[in-house]
Amino acid sequence: MTAAVDKCPTGPTPVSLKTGDGYAISALLYRCHGPARARLIVAGATGVPQMFYQAFAQFAASQGYETLTLDYRGVGLSKPATLRGFRMAYLDWAYQDLAAAVDHMHTEAMPLYMLGHSFGGHAFGLLPNHHKVAKFYTFATGAGWHGWMPKAEQIKVLILWNFIGPLLVRWKGYLAWSKLGMGVDLPLGVFRDWKHWCQFPRYFFDDPAMPDLQEKFGSVSTPIMAANAIDDLWALPVSRDAFMSGYPAGIWHGVNIDPASLGLKRIGHMGYFRRQAQPLWRDALAWFEKSQGH
Repeated sequence: MTAAVDKCPTGPTPVSLKTGDGYAISALLYRCHGPARARLIVAGATGVPQMFYQAFAQFAASQGYETLTLDYRGVGLSKPATLRGFRMAYLDWAYQDLAAAVDHMHTEAMPLYMLGHSFGGHAFGLLPNHHKVAKFYTFATGAGWHGWMPKAEQIKVLILWNFIGPLLVRWKGYLAWSKLGMGVDLPLGVFRDWKHWCQFPRYFFDDPAMPDLQEKFGSVSTPIMAANAIDDLWALPVSRDAFMSGYPAGIWHGVNIDPASLGLKRIGHMGYFRRQAQPLWRDALAWFEKSQGH
């Protein structure tokens, strides 16, 4: 694969995905410059709009992967006029939005892959149609529990969940993330569910109100690679292992990334998709390619 990132000359094509519950999801399709070898969906992180993944999507398209990005409901181009009073459950992003993306991109003519970021790794096991995805690669997926984080980060996260977040919600009626410079604003339902599950060492797997999750994840047979940077304070490898244990043993493998090995000062939780991390993109696409004998 080439090292250069070639931009699509005509830009991405807007796509409207219709979910099972009738919501319209805004997506962008990055077409290949020549014949496509596969299709790819980017399953983004919480509070991160799809344009953040544009450079990666352009790169993947230049390598023969017809790539779809999307804004989950309540985020970016898929949000309503106001988030105040907007009702949704956090896992609608998996059950409805990503599921619609899979149905849209799936074809018998070529394999479909998915590449996740943080929440994307949570979502894959929830998809009702995950069997349509040939392989799944995820960056920065962890359990979200503060106990897996370094002490200083634990304090910051606990303050966020227990004081700053509730104050923002009381003020705005939703999580005004943008006021903290931490991403786009999030619907109230996302904040409530996320905050609740982050109190458990294995995230929603430990929630007694969700006993069916282990069975859902247990049905996954898709090969999975989970890559985490050793300086990703929100999703250190130990946090990844705690969450990924919810997938069947043997189908997933973990990769620990040392930023110094790539000549980078840091990766953190968001650096996987910045242009300087392009070696990580090549590794992910190479893993997809290897599975098909390319």
